[in-house]
Amino acid sequence: MSRRHLTFACEGSTLAATLDEGDATTGLLVVSGGNELRSGAWGGQAQLAAHLAAAGFPTFRFDRRGVGDSEGPNGEFRTSAPDIAAALAAFRKACPQLTRVAAMGNCDAASALMLAQGAGCDALILTNPWTIEDDAAAPPPEALRGHYRQRLANPAALKRLLRGEVKLGALFASLLRALRPAPPPTGLAQDMAAGIAGFAGPASFLLAGRDRTAQAFVAAWQKGDPRIRSCEVASHSFVEPQAREWLAKRVLEVLRG
Repeated sequence: MSRRHLTFACEGSTLAATLDEGDATTGLLVVSGGNELRSGAWGGQAQLAAHLAAAGFPTFRFDRRGVGDSEGPNGEFRTSAPDIAAALAAFRKACPQLTRVAAMGNCDAASALMLAQGAGCDALILTNPWTIEDDAAAPPPEALRGHYRQRLANPAALKRLLRGEVKLGALFASLLRALRPAPPPTGLAQDMAAGIAGFAGPASFLLAGRDRTAQAFVAAWQKGDPRIRSCEVASHSFVEPQAREWLAKRVLEVLRG
């Protein structure tokens, strides 16, 4: 396995990318979320790329415009469809043997792929899609219920409650919010649903059980979607060793599919 760095153009800007090479005819395009660099949080995307390339699958990561080593204005995830399309074209050019490309995005990168109807890719791996329109809003009831399920399973948290170290007024107010029904889907969630409905290929939703972004997605999404799979021990970036292993296995399943 070898790793090389390259650049490509997107609407007049030069973008930076990293390719972990492999011989397979299926490859993975990794789309970074937020203002995260292509290496990923704690280097997780770089580690995953090396793991996949060792299994033979070429993996392409890039910084979108205005992030990391890439030029241009930072338009955030809603305007990143051209970046993804340009990265896909650069990936295919660098690996001419490719006949199938899956794209993977975490958080708002998953949302961007959904809004772009897959951006020309053949399969989608969508982890913890971002559906929250108001960053300052209170956590949705589903996220609060998930929080309290975790707290009830934590002996240290129960001891703090029994010792009177928890403010009961704030606790009861939060519990009341947790009991409320889920709010209607946001406009963003509806746009994402419309986008993924226009995607003809397979899509997998991989959710971190300890992540409020994932919990908010579940509350906003159609119930019982068979494409959803969860790793209960995982936080948002799948940093835990067990979560990293789980994620890598799920990605390999898609690439081998």
